[in-house]
Amino acid sequence: MIRKVSFALFDTGETILGALVFSTFFPLYITEHVDPKVYSFLYGLSFLASFGIALYLGKIADTKALRKSFFVSFGVAVPLLCWGVGLAYSSPILSLIVFLALAVSHQQAFVFYNSMLLGFESRGLTSGIGVTFGYVGSALSLIFLAKILSEPEVYFITGSLFLVLSLPAYISLRNPHLKKEVKLGDVLKDRRFLLLILSILAVTEVANTLIAMMGVYLREVYSLNREDIYRVIGLSALGGVLGGVLWGYLSDRLGVGKVFPAGFFLWFTFLAVLPGVPESLLLPAGLLAGVSLSHIWTTSRVLILSEFPEGEASVRLSFLSLTERVASTTGLILWSLLLALTGDNYRASAFLMSFLPLLGFFLFLFYLKAKEKDPAP
Repeated sequence: MIRKVSFALFDTGETILGALVFSTFFPLYITEHVDPKVYSFLYGLSFLASFGIALYLGKIADTKALRKSFFVSFGVAVPLLCWGVGLAYSSPILSLIVFLALAVSHQQAFVFYNSMLLGFESRGLTSGIGVTFGYVGSALSLIFLAKILSEPEVYFITGSLFLVLSLPAYISLRNPHLKKEVKLGDVLKDRRFLLLILSILAVTEVANTLIAMMGVYLREVYSLNREDIYRVIGLSALGGVLGGVLWGYLSDRLGVGKVFPAGFFLWFTFLAVLPGVPESLLLPAGLLAGVSLSHIWTTSRVLILSEFPEGEASVRLSFLSLTERVASTTGLILWSLLLALTGDNYRASAFLMSFLPLLGFFLFLFYLKAKEKDPAP
């Protein structure tokens, strides 16, 4: 139980960081100095850099069983860079550069954090508890901390919270000692794996774009002030609390392969109704967003571990994390293009994004057919 709580506490710190820094304070700050389309593009490019780094390090981690070493190293770099954003606050360009480095380190840490699930038997529930703890932290931070914090102190406090909450994971989580020489060429030729990754990509494009741009969306569409924005995103976090335990329990009870496809329906529904949501219903919409987000974070990493060889966990999970990063790149670039095509019509752009969950669903159907023909990876 101590290890599960330690695992979950890291998710708490990671989600607080995402809620306060990545989703709210920094994008709202930097888009006052840099065009939102430029910020989206650069933020997306930082994830492309993460793709190459995590793929290379994931191969080393599987070959030499260095998963925890990489997890701790990048995890410690995260609060240092978060403090760096605060120190560079008076210079928007310098703060943006440090922020992009923070984003890269954060994603590297998360790749190897996910591989720590190899040390648990009930992976679905463990993953779900982690998501739940994360959303509890983000909800409390947005409802209470966001009201009293200001810039640049938010970056020092958030970085410190992340460090404190991640220490139990660094101490108590076991390093998975599975070793396997992984050939990237063989992974890239695995049609079944690629179809699954592409289906996840389609959904995470929507999820990561929502996380990065929801604060800006609420400001531009509804003219909400910061306090109201925090309230909507905070309730979204509470939806994640409920969803994390629910999806984790169902994944262990029914099988993650049966629970994962529900995400396509959740995201299509959310995007289809979002453009028509009146301001009076923003809180329920935020709740639905949280349930949808918790689904993808809870089930996707468990699905990869259950469907493919455990000795290749870091490389496979690197692809998963890199998929999320590529999703951020393509999703944010696509979002920028849609805004340009619609003349900065945020409602229309959100609706047009609904084709992505449908695409993901059809790719998942192809994955199931490939699994029938070739059940072993």
